[in-house]
Amino acid sequence: MTKNYKILAKYVKDMSSETPDVDTYLFVKDNISNYSLNIDIKSKILKEKIIQVETTLTYSDKSQNKKKSIFVMVYATVIKIDDDLKDQKALGKVVLCDVQNEIYPELEKLFLNILNGSGYEGLKFNKKVDFEVLYKNNQN
Repeated sequence: MTKNYKILAKYVKDMSSETPDVDTYLFVKDNISNYSLNIDIKSKILKEKIIQVETTLTYSDKSQNKKKSIFVMVYATVIKIDDDLKDQKALGKVVLCDVQNEIYPELEKLFLNILNGSGYEGLKFNKKVDFEVLYKNNQN
């Protein structure tokens, strides 16, 4: 399959690591296995055939614990769509799947660096994100 887009730019648009105090840090360090990764993807047209895709990673605890940290990174990718790509469904696949598959390894590495730099050394995500499966499930 040929690529029908080109990445023009990619950068960390925003990042945040919030741990309110040392008690919370120690609690989270012992309970980080309860945290889960959430991915949100948004796009906006900047000009004709140029789209900014924002991929937001949030690592947080969904439980009712009062002591929590939250980690968020917004990664922006600016892409140029080929002139021959006109189908909206195909464009959706490019934004939600193809671009994500291309940028995710770097994005995950950057995000893990934030988590490690925030005092949670050695943290890794056990499950790999399969954007193809997510895209297909979203279509149903």
